[in-house]
Amino acid sequence: MQTGGVSARVSHTGVPVRMRETIIIGPKTTTARGVRYLTKKDLEKQAAAGILTILDEERDGSGNLKKVRVESVRYVESDTALIHRILGREVGGKQNILVMNDEAHHAYRIRREEINGKDEEEDAENFFQEATVWVEGLDRLHKLRGINFCVDLSATPYFLGRVGQDTNKPFPWVVSDFGLIDAIEAGLVKIPQLAVQDTTGAEIPGYRNIWQWILPQLTPAERGGKQGTPKPEAILKYAHHPLAMLGGLWEALRREWESHQDDPRPPVFIIVCKNTRIAKVLYEWLAEDRPPTGIPPAKIEGFLNRDGRVNTIRVDSRVVSETDSDQVKSDESRWMRLILDTVGKQEWPKDSQGRSLYPPGFEDLAQKLGRPLHPPGRDIRCIVSVGMLTEGWDCSTVTHIIGLRPFMSQLLCEQVVGRGLRRASYDLGEDEKFTEEVAKVFGVPFDVIPFKANPDRGGKQREKRWHVHALPERSAFEIRFPRIEGYTQAVRNRIIVDWQNVPSLPLVPDRIPPEVQMKGLSVNNRGRQTLGGPGRIEEASLNEYRAGRRLQELVFDLSRTLTREYIAQPSCEAPAHVLFPQMAAIVRRYLDKKVTVHKPADVKDIFLSPYYGWLIEILLENIHPDASAGETPEIPRYETNRGPGVTGEVDFWTSREVREVLRSHVNYVVADTKKWEQASAYYIDTHPATAAFVKNAGLGFAIPYLYNGQMHDYMPDFIIRLKNGEPSHLILETKGFDPLAEVK
Repeated sequence: MQTGGVSARVSHTGVPVRMRETIIIGPKTTTARGVRYLTKKDLEKQAAAGILTILDEERDGSGNLKKVRVESVRYVESDTALIHRILGREVGGKQNILVMNDEAHHAYRIRREEINGKDEEEDAENFFQEATVWVEGLDRLHKLRGINFCVDLSATPYFLGRVGQDTNKPFPWVVSDFGLIDAIEAGLVKIPQLAVQDTTGAEIPGYRNIWQWILPQLTPAERGGKQGTPKPEAILKYAHHPLAMLGGLWEALRREWESHQDDPRPPVFIIVCKNTRIAKVLYEWLAEDRPPTGIPPAKIEGFLNRDGRVNTIRVDSRVVSETDSDQVKSDESRWMRLILDTVGKQEWPKDSQGRSLYPPGFEDLAQKLGRPLHPPGRDIRCIVSVGMLTEGWDCSTVTHIIGLRPFMSQLLCEQVVGRGLRRASYDLGEDEKFTEEVAKVFGVPFDVIPFKANPDRGGKQREKRWHVHALPERSAFEIRFPRIEGYTQAVRNRIIVDWQNVPSLPLVPDRIPPEVQMKGLSVNNRGRQTLGGPGRIEEASLNEYRAGRRLQELVFDLSRTLTREYIAQPSCEAPAHVLFPQMAAIVRRYLDKKVTVHKPADVKDIFLSPYYGWLIEILLENIHPDASAGETPEIPRYETNRGPGVTGEVDFWTSREVREVLRSHVNYVVADTKKWEQASAYYIDTHPATAAFVKNAGLGFAIPYLYNGQMHDYMPDFIIRLKNGEPSHLILETKGFDPLAEVK
């Protein structure tokens, strides 16, 4: 060819391969799950340049081009050239190769499967490429030189989710294993503390899998439809509580670390998001103090970027993939990768003469961007990430992790949790052992032993049954109860309140958990997290978050938001300085009269989403109030012909849901409903006033009553022995919650 009077010869390298494929005409040029999409304009350009030859066209009823069958010639590297390039001249000619695959969970053959929803397509395509590109290279090596033996090395030897067969199943070729439990017991890694129980009473605590806890609570519009992507603001609305909970604990830990002058590094908080939209909203909320409409400010001071100090960064998966493949397109992306790689690093390593050993190109890049020469990630406290960060990331100061994304496999769960397991210190304690270090994790449904549900083979599966019985080792929790033959009621009237036609707003812990019990990995014989077993149970609550916030300040912030909302309405003519004090008075009165706080919730929790948004909606829309009524006290008559009942007599099997408890003579609480008894059992089992308790299942405790001229037995749910000096017991019945109470 000749350009500008200069002749040049252009030749193709590689082996020509003629390929035929179907291309879909779409709104943008891309490749998704092995299918090529071209815009009509790009198709015409490639056809005109001879890159593609159109063989056939498919059009819809209106004549619009939908698909084309094309042929193209591509020049690919030959097997021989590939082997010489990868192995070099010395090894490239040898045979009977020994291969050691590091990160071997990315190197095996998989088959494609259908993806449930568009939001998983990008992850599925990435996993497919990761899992096959290396093994295809090994195929070419084996074809010419022969692989004699292959050793796979992996911390997560499981099949990938969605795009792989036998999802979550360990590789069948595993021959030697040093698992996470072994590493924890040896003290080599931190202990991941996961949510094991919360105030909802659910079998799986909501904050254990935040994504799955949030989605059912979203409206169809917020969810974006079956194939859509959830609205980021809606995700944050419900994620605010767990973020505030761990954020408060992080602030307390940061203050504790700052008091130790020997290690100035801050603890690191990681948030792993589903996509860039969610990450962007979270970053603006945490780092820039720009909350979305209806969401209060984050108020986690340590995460704010201000006065030129960067405490929080947002890392897109694109930056990681570009820098991993040496295809980085900008200096800022290079600098971001350097930040990520040096999080938790106080200084650069030194040579024998005490000079800093910088990474290649670092000094030039820092000078070009006008940045200091210390490790760029030294002061980072929070990372808002899209994706799994990067394999081998070695930050040792991660203390808190939150996942705001779906997890398609236990491999992903273990990868995310693994980002926080590297110890901050390997100094031995006084007992010549490593001191305990923990990482608190929300939103990552990690199981020690991954499992795959048995496929439906057409027959009815055997119903699971549980053995409910008294445990001899818990005899200190034995409860004796009287036999009752009659009952007398003393009626106490409850007052019905109607306040200015504004409904009340209960802070309900069985919907939005304000506290969670967390525990290190202690598993039962099914590999599932268990409340019992070795290791201490720690409580994660909102107390640290609440402690730094004065109620009057929160009232001021909400009143200011309400004033802005009203002023924005076309019908409002009142100036802000007239409207604001009225709004402040309304908010204070509402908090005093209409907010119902169910412990362990606190009145300050109303300034967290979703309560915050609901409160604004109530005051703006003036929803009608409801009345509430209470129960009357009851006085029993005791039976004289039988002795008292006792918990030691409980022994039966059930197929109903059960929950493990600690302060009960009986091993399980048997649930009669989907959640109410479970939630009550949590409060009872964790309440400081509880000495012992038992669920009234298989116990025989009944209170007779007269109805329509006939005697009936009333079966209350719980008997509780209290810690209050004199022996006393509380009889508790769980009541359901009516979501339409305010309307009715």
